[in-house]
Amino acid sequence: MRKRFGPYFCQPVIAGLGDDDKPFICTMDSIGAKGLAKDFVVAGSASESLYGACEAFFKPDMAPDELFEVVSQALLASVDWDCLSGWGGHIYIVTPDDTKEKILKGRMD
Repeated sequence: MRKRFGPYFCQPVIAGLGDDDKPFICTMDSIGAKGLAKDFVVAGSASESLYGACEAFFKPDMAPDELFEVVSQALLASVDWDCLSGWGGHIYIVTPDDTKEKILKGRMD
């Protein structure tokens, strides 16, 4: 039997700064179709619970430290509800002047 797309699928999240230093975020599905958004995008096995957490915590025009706190809380709240997720994540805060990576540790079971 021939495998059409191969055994692995991924759903990348693309984030950065676009024109006039405005945030640009999008995601792609397994065949490469873009999903553009103005507020947030989610991906991964905890996508369903991430949507709910992000909708609850997100608000426009947050400062970098406030955005890190919101991303952290949404990620931790979501992976606790999904048995396939966990271990934390890498959070990148991108500003016109700097890019900071922070490692968030979650449950390890």
